[in-house]
Amino acid sequence: MRKKGISGLPAGAMADFAAGKGICQQAQLGVSPPRLELPEFQTSDDLMTRRNAVLRLILASLLAFTLSAQAQWEEKSINGRGYVSTSSMKQYYGFNSLTQSGKSVVLKKQSAKDPKRGIIVNLRVGSQECLMNGVKFIFTYPALSNAGKTWISKMDLVKLVHPVLMPGDIRKAANFRTVIIDAGHGGKDPGATNSLGTEASYNLKVAKYLKEILESRPFGYRVVMTREDNRYLTLQQRVDIANRSKENAIFISIHHNSGQSRARGIETFTLSPVGVAHYGARLKASDLKSRTGNFHDSANVALATAVHGMLLTTLKDEKTKKAYTLDRGIKRARFSVLTGVRHPSILVECGFMTHSYEARLINDTGYQKTVAKSIAHAIQRYRSAVGKNKG
Repeated sequence: MRKKGISGLPAGAMADFAAGKGICQQAQLGVSPPRLELPEFQTSDDLMTRRNAVLRLILASLLAFTLSAQAQWEEKSINGRGYVSTSSMKQYYGFNSLTQSGKSVVLKKQSAKDPKRGIIVNLRVGSQECLMNGVKFIFTYPALSNAGKTWISKMDLVKLVHPVLMPGDIRKAANFRTVIIDAGHGGKDPGATNSLGTEASYNLKVAKYLKEILESRPFGYRVVMTREDNRYLTLQQRVDIANRSKENAIFISIHHNSGQSRARGIETFTLSPVGVAHYGARLKASDLKSRTGNFHDSANVALATAVHGMLLTTLKDEKTKKAYTLDRGIKRARFSVLTGVRHPSILVECGFMTHSYEARLINDTGYQKTVAKSIAHAIQRYRSAVGKNKG
């Protein structure tokens, strides 16, 4: 570990997916959001029956879009759940190629002007992991193989893939100049701890660096902090502070993780859409209820994509380009600070306090500043990407 710490953003930090590549091709694709008919579920289980009824109502509004004239969705019900084929994705989103080798499925789209620019989507049959330009997303349901083709669930297409590939379809999401920063924990709640410090203190340090950057030129945002010192706030108090901002805004909750000694990496959470369980948990009745934060499902995942991707791009050694951390993916969860906030919201876990190497990184001022710079630039990229649609 270098005593001087990690320097700021390297040259070219605004590159590719994190800087908008996975969310930058929307203007070139030039299509409307997909229209899909609702699946016919068949199950006698009471919870599943209730879930299906709710999903029919919700998806009816979410998927009632105009279908592109040059693309028709190939749909299939598998195990009582609606799926679409990857060949439909290829046609609709204008991918140049779709290849499969064993369980690995790859969709590619290259720019005619610059072959180095484009979108690559990697799927694996039987897995919930999806890579878009190298950034990991966790699907609600695994990709499946059926009748010689690969299929992904409609839920994952509409609630994850489409907002990432086509953020310009998210209406009015760019119309904000306020950023609400939530430094997690504080006061009597230190969060995760180790011999070097407490999560609460690290959260606040990153939050303050981020505030300083966002308020400066060329950013010029209005910043609201849920806390600016070591005080305790309930989760509801944090939500209330965020919701006092009546103007359009975004909400970013800063955290650092804990787990087993080998666990490490960056992960970013958005609120689970209705009908999607908290990450790692089974679906329950409360998951069928729409929350305040679900109004911004698409904006949530687009914001998460920009921030998560930018962190992965910038948290590298400038000379060797070796990553300081690992990609644990963009995931969906039902954290209280995400369910009640009326603005597009994400929760970022900036590393593991319980991992010996990452604990030293987290304690490094250079790392803290680079995390803050990455998030600031990601906000700019997000605002630019979703601003393609002025409606």
